[in-house]
Amino acid sequence: MKRTVFAVCLMLVASLSPVRAEQELTALARVEPERSVIEDRWFGATRMTIGLSQGVPFRVFLLNDPPRLVVDFREADWTGISDADLLPEPGRVTAVRFGAFQPGWSRLVADLAVPMRPTEIAMPVDEASGTATLEIDLKEVGASEFAKAAGVPRDPSWTVALTAPPRAPDPNDARFTVVLDPGHGGIDPGAEREGVAEKDLMLSFARALRDALVREGAEVVLTRDEDVFVALETRVALAHQAQADLFVSLHADVLTEGGAKGATVYTLSDEASDAATEHLAARHNRSDIIAGADLTGSDDQVAGILLDLARQETEPRSVALAEVLVEGMAKAGGPMNGRPLRRAGFSVLKSADIPSVLVEVGFLSSKRDLANLRDPIWRAVMVAGIADALLAWRDQDAARKPLVRQ
Repeated sequence: MKRTVFAVCLMLVASLSPVRAEQELTALARVEPERSVIEDRWFGATRMTIGLSQGVPFRVFLLNDPPRLVVDFREADWTGISDADLLPEPGRVTAVRFGAFQPGWSRLVADLAVPMRPTEIAMPVDEASGTATLEIDLKEVGASEFAKAAGVPRDPSWTVALTAPPRAPDPNDARFTVVLDPGHGGIDPGAEREGVAEKDLMLSFARALRDALVREGAEVVLTRDEDVFVALETRVALAHQAQADLFVSLHADVLTEGGAKGATVYTLSDEASDAATEHLAARHNRSDIIAGADLTGSDDQVAGILLDLARQETEPRSVALAEVLVEGMAKAGGPMNGRPLRRAGFSVLKSADIPSVLVEVGFLSSKRDLANLRDPIWRAVMVAGIADALLAWRDQDAARKPLVRQ
């Protein structure tokens, strides 16, 4: 015997509104791979089936540019599930990603080859075993109908980082506030090599760097302190809320072009310093798309204005920060990239009033760098070198402050 928790009924076809369902269910559910699959059917139809050890609250919605189906699950554990388990053969769904998204929530993002929208969504729960099955039937639709139906359900609790006001400025406040941004997170693992995920490595590195800075009297804010996804826009917003003195984004990417290796520090520019850097920036800036973030509000013109503002005062301070970091990391033993100072249009650096840099501590695509990043002694020495460099920049920047805008 089964009872059914309905997320939406057939009225969806007429409503053209984002689909949402958040039932009053609790506790952690396990996603069961043997009962989970995405498969194409006849006449332009596709079915997504997700087997769960129990029913959980969930919501379903569409995103456009590019077309994606997003399913958020409350307290669902995806451990042990691979992409191939869920999508054995790409078809109308070309790729799928899943993982932690917000605290207590996980997310599945399905890339759609053609515009499709749900015709039926339900979660039958078996009364005998308590297991549940999320069933989503999709049907091909026109591009205009899909675009009209697409959009993220707005939840103020999810966007608090973009809406909460910054703390009131205090002219007598002598605190030195650093925002550390561990790259990627949650559903977006970043680079992966030999069982090492960039998101985990950089979170550990950021925590160690935070501790080193706090011991020297700095105030440190992490854009994430657990394995969750944080949108690029939110990372910048968090820095503004904290009224940060500087923003440091930490990464360890994979870049095969030119055999990239060695620590590299990037500052903001509307033109990349080289083709490999341009490719790297493009990959970083796709993080929000990978994780199913809504980009419909982004505006290239606004981005251009931010770049212009940054050049007036913040850019030279960011460049000075990058130079001090390169010097400090080199003193810590590096190894440094052959061209350790580079520039590109990284979205996460587009703060008009906070000196910002992106640090590739190393490249997981380099065997040497991967070995270093795995070595706790090397990491400790590099953390100390970066911490010393940030404090040195603080002192230099304070000394230059009277000359700003003269």
